[in-house]
Amino acid sequence: MASIWHIVDSALLVPYRLTGQPVADYFIGTFFLALLAAAAGEFTAALVFTVNRKHVERLDRELAESHALSLAALQAGDRGRYAVLNREANDAFGRAFFNMVALSAAYLWPVFFALAWMQPRFADIPFPVPFTGLTVNYAFTFLICYLLARLTLGRIKHRLPFLAGVYRTLAGCRDCEGL
Repeated sequence: MASIWHIVDSALLVPYRLTGQPVADYFIGTFFLALLAAAAGEFTAALVFTVNRKHVERLDRELAESHALSLAALQAGDRGRYAVLNREANDAFGRAFFNMVALSAAYLWPVFFALAWMQPRFADIPFPVPFTGLTVNYAFTFLICYLLARLTLGRIKHRLPFLAGVYRTLAGCRDCEGL
């Protein structure tokens, strides 16, 4: 098992040694690591959505139906029925909402592994912020690179093999517009 981690560690270090310029190599390596984390999160979220698609669609359908029924009861002037149906709609919303929160977590889990990998290597290195006299640490620089990586991946993910299929599925999923 230790040899697998050694191989992964060695592979992750390669982009940090590309140019021989420490600052450039740090940002190239960190951007590459952030891109890997973003891609792993995107892949995980796509896989989770693919596996749970019917469940997500059912939750969204229950929410829409409960909401429509509660509004119909309110328009009909039936306050008692409205209260019961509105409570059911709120419960359906809660289930759909927390399902989406869980799905969103699938995007972020690789960030924590990337930061954990970076910590022993870069924790003691301060990065000066130009023109301010302030410094930031590796986590801040990683998060900036991660945001750029997410933007880059967002532009190309519909062209990547597995993600392209999921992207088309999401685009055609009328009941899942919140994703």
